[in-house]
Amino acid sequence: MQLTFGEKLNSNKFIVTAEITPPKGVDTSAAITDAQILKGLVDAVNITDNQRAVMRICPLALGKLLLDEGHEVIMQMTCRDRNRLAIQSDILGAAALGIKNVCLMSGDHTTKGDHPGAKPVYDLDSVQLISVVKKMKDGFDFSGNKLEGVPELIVGAVSNTDSSQLMQMIKLEKKIKMGAQFIQTQAVYDVGQFEEFIESVAHLDVPIIAGVIPLRSANAACFMNGNIPGINVNDEIIARMEYADDPVHEGLMICAETIGMVKKICRGVHLMPIGQHLNTPKLLEMAGLSVR
Repeated sequence: MQLTFGEKLNSNKFIVTAEITPPKGVDTSAAITDAQILKGLVDAVNITDNQRAVMRICPLALGKLLLDEGHEVIMQMTCRDRNRLAIQSDILGAAALGIKNVCLMSGDHTTKGDHPGAKPVYDLDSVQLISVVKKMKDGFDFSGNKLEGVPELIVGAVSNTDSSQLMQMIKLEKKIKMGAQFIQTQAVYDVGQFEEFIESVAHLDVPIIAGVIPLRSANAACFMNGNIPGINVNDEIIARMEYADDPVHEGLMICAETIGMVKKICRGVHLMPIGQHLNTPKLLEMAGLSVR
């Protein structure tokens, strides 16, 4: 019998997850095709929640569609777009529909997205949101009212990997104390920094899943450095991309090399492609992870 994502977290298995971005509209065919490419190659797929504050179809809807296709789903949810009523309602809805895994985060501010005039909510922060789900798993809502049926959920959170950022590290400890059962990180390019991060959280005893993004160009690397908090692509990698005859292949090589180094020190990797997952099977083969 195949293990669930939650069971794999409690095993010694090296975990591979991958991110799927919902469409900006009702045509879900590209997302479903992406998931089919990943089937048998990854342990679960993350469905993003208005990633980078860009409006898209909700992760609950796409999550249910992929669940019906036989995929193990991790539904992401941000604090940005919902108050505590809506958040609890959506989490209960996901659990009722069979989605057993959630990954909770603050979410990029609306000024970063395609509706910059939208009012952000942030009724709860990410630590409070995790504590809400913990209460729900114990049978109560945020206000202490008893639930009619208790959701069975595996709860994840996110983190950057710079252990010198004291407030970030304190917040990560709070997330784990409040019930986070796994951590997916921002994309790793500096393996030395990631090693220091792993050492700094070793006492927390929670599975760390390292984020990786295969680069497609030197410009993409520079864009991430300037626009995505927590990502630091060093000059050596940018130079490799800039002078490569085939930048896409070079980006896959860099990513496979990174996976080869981080898989010795953490519990898994989380793949976040620029665009679709057409190159993910090749990347996993290059990294020696194509057999699950």
